Amino acid sequence: MPVSTIIYNLGIRGYKAGVALAAATGNAKARKWLEGRRHWRTALEQHLPNAGPIVWIHAASLGEFEQGRPVLEALRQQYPHCKILLTFFSPSGYEVRKDYPGADYVCYLPLDTPQNAKDFIRIVKPALAIFIKYEFWYHMLTRLYREKVPVLLISGIFRPGQPFFKPYGGMFRKLLQQFSYIFVQNRESMSLLEQIGIQHTALAGDTRFDRVWALQEEERSLPGIGAFIGTRQAIIAGSTWDADETLLAAWWKQQQDKDGPCLVIAPHEIEMAHISKLLELFPEAIRYTAWIKTEKKQPGRVLLIDNIGMLSVLYRYAAITYVGGGFGKDGIHNILEPATYGKPVLFGPVFHKYPEAAALIAAGGGISIHDLSTFDTQMGKLLQDESIRLQVGANAKDYVAENKGATSKILQYIQEKRFLTRL
Repeated sequence: MPVSTIIYNLGIRGYKAGVALAAATGNAKARKWLEGRRHWRTALEQHLPNAGPIVWIHAASLGEFEQGRPVLEALRQQYPHCKILLTFFSPSGYEVRKDYPGADYVCYLPLDTPQNAKDFIRIVKPALAIFIKYEFWYHMLTRLYREKVPVLLISGIFRPGQPFFKPYGGMFRKLLQQFSYIFVQNRESMSLLEQIGIQHTALAGDTRFDRVWALQEEERSLPGIGAFIGTRQAIIAGSTWDADETLLAAWWKQQQDKDGPCLVIAPHEIEMAHISKLLELFPEAIRYTAWIKTEKKQPGRVLLIDNIGMLSVLYRYAAITYVGGGFGKDGIHNILEPATYGKPVLFGPVFHKYPEAAALIAAGGGISIHDLSTFDTQMGKLLQDESIRLQVGANAKDYVAENKGATSKILQYIQEKRFLTRL
């Protein structure tokens, strides 16, 4: 066994041990990670449909699922005789989408060991496997290759710092060779792959554009949101973290106009401890779950969204949007959701891992702010000049419209190769 594989296997064991330790010390996410993988073989055999070819689609977490969702739903429509297995690595994806009706079965991906990979592929017998954006599990991909199962990577994005492009990355470069085809988001990714001899690639773009474009075409509304906002301009801040909320609170304290805009905050974390901190920052705030239960609703100025699953529709109600995460090490959250509705999108300075952010800025639809001063300046312009606000929003929507279409390119390839029609 190559040294690189031994090191990889030790890393996998170490990861499991770390999760077990975290679970034992009270980490709820780690506990769900472990519990969700217990008896996975029996669960697969009992619940996986046995009629029709199986398409296996894997997403690391919720964001990757939403990214690949247009392809999943297009496959469901194009190949109704096929069954769809959806797997997640993270509880934050599985817990939200475990009852997703578009898949025939949803489960956790087993830990990537040789035996787990062998058993998983033996039970599932996929006709096609699709990995979204990343998640290059060595044993799973190697077993798929040995079993001659076609495997696609969709919405792939690559950066020079990844192991594939390092002297020690031979094992991971081999994995890329084992994909049947790799669909990337941008030309930079294609160029990097070509430099290491990976030629079976296509520039398809990002399937998230298709997903978010479909959002603005849907006629969806949220209970109580329209009543809260009324005729006011709404500033909707989504996926916020502590640094974002501190910034928003400092700016909001300067806004004395009671007839001015209202603020709606949908934080990334909705645990009671975090909601309590938000209520300290915004003493006048009303919790959404309390608001919708109130019979005689009195208009407030700040609304806290204390449940999940609303944000992608919530942006529809905005005059201006702010997307959180841009003051943390991992960077911003999904800026395409507000952009698709034709809303100006503000976010923090950490977005180097997200090429769509730089592109949105270049298109005139996104604005990066660095501190309270720049936030105040940009908000002042957008709130006081409707023509500027509408133009920035239109630029954002045009950017999404110009970049949709990745799903059709991927489906065309699947159709041409007859992965699913020849069975």
